[in-house]
Amino acid sequence: MNGRPILCTSLKNKGMGIQLSFQLLIAIITAVLVITVLSMSRWISEAPKLVEKHSLSSCNSYSGKWVFDNQSQPLYNGTNCSFMDDGMACQKYGRKNLDYLYWKWQPNDCDLPRFNATTMLEKLRSKRVVYVGDSLNRNQWVSMVCILELQIPNHLKYVHYNGSLVTFKAIEYNATIDFYWAPLLVESNCDDPSYHRVDERIVRVNSIEKHARIWKDADVLVFNSYLWWRLNLKVLWGSFESANAKYEYLGMMRTYELGLQTWADWLDTHVNRTKTRVFFVSMSPTHNRGEDWGKANGQNCYNETEPISNLEYWGSESDSEMMKLVEVAVQKLNEKSGLKVELLNITQLSEYRKEGHSSIYRKHWDPLTKEQLANPSSYADCIHWCLPGVPDVWNQFLYAHLLYL
Repeated sequence: MNGRPILCTSLKNKGMGIQLSFQLLIAIITAVLVITVLSMSRWISEAPKLVEKHSLSSCNSYSGKWVFDNQSQPLYNGTNCSFMDDGMACQKYGRKNLDYLYWKWQPNDCDLPRFNATTMLEKLRSKRVVYVGDSLNRNQWVSMVCILELQIPNHLKYVHYNGSLVTFKAIEYNATIDFYWAPLLVESNCDDPSYHRVDERIVRVNSIEKHARIWKDADVLVFNSYLWWRLNLKVLWGSFESANAKYEYLGMMRTYELGLQTWADWLDTHVNRTKTRVFFVSMSPTHNRGEDWGKANGQNCYNETEPISNLEYWGSESDSEMMKLVEVAVQKLNEKSGLKVELLNITQLSEYRKEGHSSIYRKHWDPLTKEQLANPSSYADCIHWCLPGVPDVWNQFLYAHLLYL
């Protein structure tokens, strides 16, 4: 009688063991499936990088619209950027409406990859990037520095000022991102980075070596030059020191064309085609004439809070004929000289962003008068851009080109 219960107990224990083994097997299979799904999810999240490379090369990423996206955060916090410029620090100087931070550029037929600062720093390891041009190119340089410096400890980064050259150094990556002040690219009497507001502006359209020697060893060159050419420039044939120098006015278009030709000739002769990538950023639009988008005469970007929704909009201050001169110079280098110069065509997409300028939300170097304070639009900066802001998207295009195109 006592043996039967022992047998039943043994069988029962054996059954429980089989059940536990089965449950353990199910648990293992479930864990494997979960790990597999997570791995696939991670692969899928990274897969767009491969897709983007193909889609970016087959679509016009400059054709699209601005989409409001307050779910995604800006690439950096403007109040925390160690190297922010006070002319672009709109939050610091009192801008309360922050919607301008959340407009995302959405191309019609593809997606721009989101800027990954660590990936960019790896791409630029042991390389030198030089932004060359005017204060709008400096606007873009500050944007790039603010994006990158967020990922770098304080003791492993610095900015050094040396006249027209400003250098950001990421020490751990041995990466250098420079800005060089040359608003006309060629030599002029406006080349001093601090004192360039002269009454009579003079340009040497056939002289560039003074500037070019600074950037000749760069791995990435990012040029811009537009607004300064729209002034009434006097052309100098000869040196500033020569008593026999000749001066003449050739008109805006011809003067710009000659300057671009000198720039292109230097690139053709000196750029290492296997090492250096060259970019030209198209003209950055201004929003000084409110009548262009339906406001009263005399109004401008002051107090604007939304982009222009009309996709056909083109401001009266943007000269398409000057833009064609750039396109011709770039095309000639690409086709006849075998030097690939990539045009970052940011003009049209930036045209829509009338609310993105520094406006009155910046440092004012001279005390404001009572008359100005009574009429804020009179001292609004409708040329430069708030940061974070529109220039971040320009750098997003640069990022896409360097990594995926």
